[in-house]
Amino acid sequence: MDKILAKNRKARHDYHIEEVYEAGIVLQGTEVKSIREGKVNLKDSYVRVEKGELF
Repeated sequence: MDKILAKNRKARHDYHIEEVYEAGIVLQGTEVKSIREGKVNLKDSYVRVEKGELF
């Protein structure tokens, strides 16, 4: 599936973005259903870099 299901648009407003990465997330059971129904919220989400990998 190449469709973008969620995007944190507010991050560009609240922060100065120096680099952009595209990533996937591991979902479980009901999370998949909720996202497909458009019930997703990325507010307060973040990523950290450890040894060159993003978590």
